[in-house]
Amino acid sequence: MDHDKLLAEMRRLALEAGDVIMDIYDADDFDVRAKSDDSPVTAADEAADALISAGLRAAFPDVALVTEEQAASHGQAVSTFLIVDPLDGTKEFIKRRGDFTVNIAYVENGQPVRGVVYAPAKGRLFYTDAAGASVEEEGPFAKDRPGTTRPIRVSAADNGALKVVASKSHRDQATDDYIGKYAVADMVSAGSSLKFCLVATGEADLYPRLGRTMEWDTAAGHAVLGGAGGKVVRFDDHVTLGYGKSGFANPFFIAYSPDVVLELAR
Repeated sequence: MDHDKLLAEMRRLALEAGDVIMDIYDADDFDVRAKSDDSPVTAADEAADALISAGLRAAFPDVALVTEEQAASHGQAVSTFLIVDPLDGTKEFIKRRGDFTVNIAYVENGQPVRGVVYAPAKGRLFYTDAAGASVEEEGPFAKDRPGTTRPIRVSAADNGALKVVASKSHRDQATDDYIGKYAVADMVSAGSSLKFCLVATGEADLYPRLGRTMEWDTAAGHAVLGGAGGKVVRFDDHVTLGYGKSGFANPFFIAYSPDVVLELAR
């Protein structure tokens, strides 16, 4: 894989998709439909998916592509591929809360090694550079070239005073019970893959997810966190979360700074 070309294409497509999404987000009204699994989908999801898919297929015709909106046509297991969630946090989008993201990642041998996470309503853009290190770019964002970036790195976590981030729309008692095992100094709720990015920048130390997610929900955030020195492991056995599974469903997982001493699942 040409990682310079990959970065340029993923970054550009994420920004272009963000423009499409924001055009719909800023409209007076937009339609919301339910997919076969009862999750919501909007015209923004579909338009961003079409734009990103066309761009990636043109740039990387020999690389398998999996997207949320087209996953039903790609159910078999695969180890090296591009994976896209064109609008992660659709519920946040519908409620106009701003915590939604565009996610594009490259998975190699079952691990997300490059990724872009763009939160257009918040003006935050995170990605792995061509060497695999994670950065946050300062706006305004030009499509054809990166602007000023700063390296991001996970925190040196204090296990006596942890900063925890959890889902805004999917918080449950099991999650709260698990968080209760830690000494928590600060608790933040956030939507979409932004939670991974908050751990990657050191704004949080720990993000446990005890609920249903799919690989396209997590791959780009996982890549960004990995490039910032963080880890994502299965909740049950603390083995690194893998990608390319048949059906693309994730188990429960924990994203964290390696300084965090993880509690065992019970």
